[in-house]
Amino acid sequence: MIIEIATPPRTLMEVYKMLPEGTLAELINGQLYVSPAPTNIHQRTVLKIIIQLSQFIDENKLGEIFIAPSDVYLDENANAVQPDLYFISKENNNQPLDEIPYQGVPDLIIEILLPSNNDHDLITKKNLYEKFGVKEYWIVDPFTKECLVYELTGTQFILQGKNIATVFSPLFNHSFSF
Repeated sequence: MIIEIATPPRTLMEVYKMLPEGTLAELINGQLYVSPAPTNIHQRTVLKIIIQLSQFIDENKLGEIFIAPSDVYLDENANAVQPDLYFISKENNNQPLDEIPYQGVPDLIIEILLPSNNDHDLITKKNLYEKFGVKEYWIVDPFTKECLVYELTGTQFILQGKNIATVFSPLFNHSFSF
């Protein structure tokens, strides 16, 4: 693939926007992170969760859920992520949803851990999502099936639950199993 560049990029966000479609990359606090394709167990876990969430969200007409790779621009300059799953409620002011990439803050973000880089989701992205005001954040370990659920209280994430193969979502006031 040949990409012609009329003018060189001046910012990392401009570099990010020039990456080829399908590149698994994120820009967090002005730092570019590139990752390999997810493992099969990672994808199985995503599938199990998306089936349940999608059905619940559709039946209750709550909004929309999206799966990676799908860019979420949290701001215009330094933060673009590709969460494994993210939910936008119909009350969320960051509409319309048909814009690519999505620009705004999702109500719920779910990340499935990769064995090569747990700290990325457990620390770096958790801090980022907290800073931008994501209402709820799940971190799922596909091997142990442990799920951490953080709820935004004021400006801080508070751990609301730590369970195996099940999760209670304060946002949905509903339990899910996977």
